[in-house]
Amino acid sequence: MKKDIHPTTYRPVVFKDMSNGDMFLSQSTVNSKETIEFEGATYPLYKMEISSTSHPFYTGKSKLVDTAGRVDKFMSRYGNRHKK
Repeated sequence: MKKDIHPTTYRPVVFKDMSNGDMFLSQSTVNSKETIEFEGATYPLYKMEISSTSHPFYTGKSKLVDTAGRVDKFMSRYGNRHKK
């Protein structure tokens, strides 16, 4: 194996699903300014909009996840336009 090709910031990071509040610990190089107390230790926190615990494909439930207001933004921009 080649030396010094792996990132030096590879560390444990807590990923939090903002749509349902689920959290899990994994290894990552992602940058984060926030930290969180998880299972008795402090880790960097990375907030996600969706994960396998809330995605309709994995859960089998069909639901609209709109955390960024995309539907409202679309409707305000293009909503009730009828060309006559």
